Amino acid sequence: MTWTLVVPLKPLSRAKTRLSDAAGDGLRASLALAFAQDTVGAALASRWVRGVTVVTDDPLAGRELSALGARILPDSPGRGLNAALAHGALAVRGERPGAAVAAMNADLPALRTVELDLVLDAASGFSRAFLADAAGVGTTLLTAAPGADLAPAFGGPSRARHRASGAREIELAGVDSVRRDVDTAGDLRAAVALGVGDHTRARLADMQGTAYTYDPETRAGSVLLDDGTPLPFDTAAFDAGGLRMLRPGQRVRIEVEGEGEQRRVVFVTLQTF
Repeated sequence: MTWTLVVPLKPLSRAKTRLSDAAGDGLRASLALAFAQDTVGAALASRWVRGVTVVTDDPLAGRELSALGARILPDSPGRGLNAALAHGALAVRGERPGAAVAAMNADLPALRTVELDLVLDAASGFSRAFLADAAGVGTTLLTAAPGADLAPAFGGPSRARHRASGAREIELAGVDSVRRDVDTAGDLRAAVALGVGDHTRARLADMQGTAYTYDPETRAGSVLLDDGTPLPFDTAAFDAGGLRMLRPGQRVRIEVEGEGEQRRVVFVTLQTF
């Protein structure tokens, strides 16, 4: 059985708000896009995936995910996550009434294709099936075989709701990357430990460095990027991060502006993931 995945994605400006403590608004939005890019890219590589339909109204996300090969469907219901998923499934089956459809989170940056293959293969034995998230409370994947309604009930304790709806829980070992969605800095640390995809890795590399110099009188100094490039930060950048002191050698999270010789750090704080 081959599946068409339906992946919902909020406008990036409103996505991943629980990462706000670990990333500013601009970085949070770029991380949300990177998560989706790594999720969709890994899914499209699966031998059991016929296609991926992303339900989103975000123009940037639409362009970037379309470039990967996803179909972009506007969120015309505009009534939240489950309505978007039902809309996506309806659109898929409007073109192919006998399609097997699956709803999957857009925030699986460590997703491994081989693990997704295992989950989808297991799901093919049931009319409806689901995979619980790493916390054992929510759901990262819900499937509906041909002729079965998807009936998504994502959000909060969705594991219990999907089980109560009659969907069979997929109980597999060795599929941690399909369970590891990311909402918090702790989730992101866990995903990084599993090994995130190229887009997320590149975004995180742009956000990290090591304190190199610091003058406590001026509250200015410099950081070393992970490629060894030194970049200065001024008093305003230090104060923006809410720090009182910085020691050379500490890992820091940064925001950078400019290009070439004009490139500089505009925000620096301690790394939280």
